[in-house]
Amino acid sequence: MSRAATKTCNVFWIPFNTDCEELLGRFQKTESVRYEEFAAIWRVMDFSSVYNGMITNNEKRPFIRLVFTTVYEYFLPPNSFQIRVGALYMFYGLYFAQPVSPKEKICIALKDWMCVQSFVADAVMCQHLDVVYIYKKLVSEKAFYYSAMPHQLTFDSNRHFKSKKINEMFQDLPERVTELVNAGTLEEIRNVQGHYERIKQALQVSSSVSVTPVNLRAQLEECTLAFQQWKEKIKERRNPVSDTKVKESIEELEASKSRRHRQVEMNTSGSESDHKPALSPQKNKHTSLRQRTWDNLGKEVKRHEKKYKFKW
Repeated sequence: MSRAATKTCNVFWIPFNTDCEELLGRFQKTESVRYEEFAAIWRVMDFSSVYNGMITNNEKRPFIRLVFTTVYEYFLPPNSFQIRVGALYMFYGLYFAQPVSPKEKICIALKDWMCVQSFVADAVMCQHLDVVYIYKKLVSEKAFYYSAMPHQLTFDSNRHFKSKKINEMFQDLPERVTELVNAGTLEEIRNVQGHYERIKQALQVSSSVSVTPVNLRAQLEECTLAFQQWKEKIKERRNPVSDTKVKESIEELEASKSRRHRQVEMNTSGSESDHKPALSPQKNKHTSLRQRTWDNLGKEVKRHEKKYKFKW
């Protein structure tokens, strides 16, 4: 990459990153992962014209690589599932909108391979067919280039990768309750509570005097359990299709097992009642040409021999 192209990419990196966050922020407000929602925002922002500022291929290709590298940061954890879906849709739109031929590839580092596969597996499990189709389409077009590093490295080049700050609005909500109230914390609270009660008894303090509630550990456990149940309800609301699919698959599996069991019983009962060995059909053997000739002409020869038989 020339110095002029590198300078051009450095100039356009900040505004493009701002546009990416604007697009993903609007998509996040929809609270949906449907492609039609994303496509409407894409058309309103006219995001396909992002390449129009580049004239020569020496400017276009470095800028396209910078575009894919920038979007790649949103395609990985710790970003939320919806933001990662939006980044995948951006890959789809930006890849097919390239003004160069052959098209530039989207570099995916091998260390991130499992994250991508886990993301696709979650989409399949939740029946987000839009996400699965877009990913399969990019794979079929060979849009991904699996490399050792997510950035292009060249020998003896002055490349300064920007330290990108992660947008906290795009991340999954941290489970502060689970992090705070764990088994170790509850055990420590129980020990402190017991030590406090023993000191009160030793000092002969009235039981009405209490700095902390007596059942603090039980209350924290109830709060944690209520929080986990609330999260499960939210997941069930988000993925009602997956639950029904799982139930249907279980019912189909049980039905197939019962049908197979009945079929085995019928076969065994039938074999016990009348067991007749199956006769293998005899194969029709084709006679040779010599045999067919003898069958047709041999009788005539014998008849003539008998007719002209002489007695000496």
